[in-house]
Amino acid sequence: MTIRCIAVDDEPLALDILESYISKLPYLQLVKTCSSATEAMQVLQEEQVDLMFLDIEMPELTGIQFLNILKNQPLVIFTTAYPEYAMEGFNHDAVDYLLKPIPYDRFLKAVTKAQERMQRNPKQAEQTIVTQAAAPEQDFMFVKADYKTIRVDFKDILWIEGLKDYVIIQTKDQKIITLLSMNKMMEKLPDSKFLRVHRSFIVSLQKIDSIEKSRIRIGQKEIPIGEVYKDQFLKWVEENNIM
Repeated sequence: MTIRCIAVDDEPLALDILESYISKLPYLQLVKTCSSATEAMQVLQEEQVDLMFLDIEMPELTGIQFLNILKNQPLVIFTTAYPEYAMEGFNHDAVDYLLKPIPYDRFLKAVTKAQERMQRNPKQAEQTIVTQAAAPEQDFMFVKADYKTIRVDFKDILWIEGLKDYVIIQTKDQKIITLLSMNKMMEKLPDSKFLRVHRSFIVSLQKIDSIEKSRIRIGQKEIPIGEVYKDQFLKWVEENNIM
């Protein structure tokens, strides 16, 4: 049985140790190492993951806060330097709780527990895939801004404007500036709700008030439609019988 796993920790050395340990076990397949809960969330949305090695004390989002957000979590082995979190960790049905520095034999024991739990439920990986496929489309994302991680609900976004290495997310209530490229931003957004219409603009399709020649109007904002993106936008217009 192959167990697909990720390791989440803000300490590079801790990730290196986990990656080394995982490489020693042929039945463990490391999907990715993540330096934050936000990065891990993106991986869980895109990949099948059976097991997660999760640090608890991380900036922005702790491991516990991260689990509270997840709708369908994989098996979890906590890794932390703080024994006082043990009870809270097991309240989240963790497979095991490893204290740093993690000895290899203790790591192996925890992985064996995860393997036994999966063997008791051999369809768990299959069920994870089905559950993820059947789950409703995620309706929010997390971005870094003002030295913190902010939740942004897709329904609140009006448009997104690119400025070199930054993007401005314009919601109905505020502007959020985050260090992200337009391409990376598009990866975070659901295709059914957002469309890039210009090298500097992504629009919420549900928020379009009018289309005027080569411009889109959302409220008082006029957004140009770039030549490179015009055909894709016109295809959306045709498919939705707008004109």
